[in-house]
Amino acid sequence: MARLKPKTRFVGVLAALSLVFAAGLYAVAQQMDESKRDRAVPVGGGKYHVLPATLETTQWGWLDPKEPPKLVVNSGDVVAVETMMHSHNKIQPGTTIDEIVALRKANPGGGPHSLTGPIYVNGAEPGDVMEIRILKIVPKAFGTNFNLPGKEFPTIGALASEMPDGFVRYFYLDWEKRQAEFKPGIVVDLQPFPGTLAVGIDPKDPSPRKGGATDPLAPVSTLRPWKNGSNMDINELQEGTTILIPIFLKGGLVWTGDSHCRQGNGEVNLTALECSYREIVMQLVVRKDMKLDWPRIESRTHWITTGFDEDLNKAMVNAVREAVDMLAAQKAVPLTRYEAYSLVSMVGDCRVSQVVDVRKGVHCMIPKSIFIPKS
Repeated sequence: MARLKPKTRFVGVLAALSLVFAAGLYAVAQQMDESKRDRAVPVGGGKYHVLPATLETTQWGWLDPKEPPKLVVNSGDVVAVETMMHSHNKIQPGTTIDEIVALRKANPGGGPHSLTGPIYVNGAEPGDVMEIRILKIVPKAFGTNFNLPGKEFPTIGALASEMPDGFVRYFYLDWEKRQAEFKPGIVVDLQPFPGTLAVGIDPKDPSPRKGGATDPLAPVSTLRPWKNGSNMDINELQEGTTILIPIFLKGGLVWTGDSHCRQGNGEVNLTALECSYREIVMQLVVRKDMKLDWPRIESRTHWITTGFDEDLNKAMVNAVREAVDMLAAQKAVPLTRYEAYSLVSMVGDCRVSQVVDVRKGVHCMIPKSIFIPKS
């Protein structure tokens, strides 16, 4: 048998490690054929669906598990989902900051987000994991960024007390150059990703429920990220990545919205470069071979763990614990939890996802490149 070149051996090992992650990092890495090495390649055999964004297919500010499904698909199917701008598309170029404030007050307790869905996935049961592969993102032509006036919303934004007035600006999105001009002399490269990807709700989510309800299946605001994903605002979740989210309700119930075209870590003034999508194309795969407590992400270069809490320090603890547990569970290079803890401290890049969604977010990035081919 011919001896493999070092580069070929490295690609094979990296692909094997990706498969281990997708299986929850519980099994020994296995060799994958070339067609399965790109996480953005759909599994064969699934159907293709389109879900447009209309007033009937979107919800403004609340995840209601009793909302009738807008689409029913099978595991492995691909769905192209259209999204709206905030507040059921009421924020458009020319909408003033006073009008934006009025829209925020019109939905007390709810988020500003317009979420398309839910999508019911046959065979999804509580305790399973929903694998969502982001295959393609096609944004619409404009975006916006705004902060609410600190004098009325003193806790929203990192510098709310220093920014008493509201601010809004609209941007043309040039998709040939993949840029937006902030103002003459400043351009921003576009990196679209969904601010919100939600799987149902967690009945044990401690978030307040709509109208003060105590029913564990009462609607949950789209404001707070949690174990079911929701408003994570993690800017690594771009085209070509995969996210794994625990399932809490039958059918999974997948929503997406709060579409972004660029965001810095922290999202410090409240909003990113908010936009909407002509389509975000996703493949939905029910995973019954793994268990998770929090969402995990895989890009072509990193494994990414997440943590959310109202206390940023606790969010950091959650994300770090997930990274340690993930590395300690993988079998490619066995590690004790102490060794995994040490490794995360040396190579883990733990970033503040956002500080403006009531629950703060941290995501820890573990580079795949630390695993080298065996001689």
